[in-house]
Amino acid sequence: MDNRLNIGDVAPDFTLKDNKDKEVSLKDFAGKYLMLYFYPKDNTSGCTREAIDFTGSLDEIHKLGSEVVGVSPDSVKSHVNFMLKHELNIILLSDPDKKVLNSYGAWQLKKMYGREYMGVVRSTYLIGKDGKILYIWPKVRVKEHVKNVIEKLKEVK
Repeated sequence: MDNRLNIGDVAPDFTLKDNKDKEVSLKDFAGKYLMLYFYPKDNTSGCTREAIDFTGSLDEIHKLGSEVVGVSPDSVKSHVNFMLKHELNIILLSDPDKKVLNSYGAWQLKKMYGREYMGVVRSTYLIGKDGKILYIWPKVRVKEHVKNVIEKLKEVK
């Protein structure tokens, strides 16, 4: 798989449905910074922690001129339940066809317990006001991740 993106590349465009079944596109964030993160599954421990951490830091993120958008292959209905259950205020987009996951290189061959399968590699992209990628976290560890993304945003601003 060679659809690796690099810092300085123009972020691939997308249009996906959010938890309100409304279409959200990359162009909706023009003129803002965007923390675009990809995660495997609603209501799993790491994904829940990451979403709660982003929600808890949303005021600071907005003050820095950024928005947060999470993308997973889960359905819109799954996102609605996930957001209600954990009181999440971030934007979650549904990518059941995995087109956006593929375009950002987040849909990859994974290995666990000797078994190979295709899945989402937890990753985050910091996209600048001009739509170009400012920074990439290719294999995210949830602990301290949101703090690290905020620090990087402060650095690049």
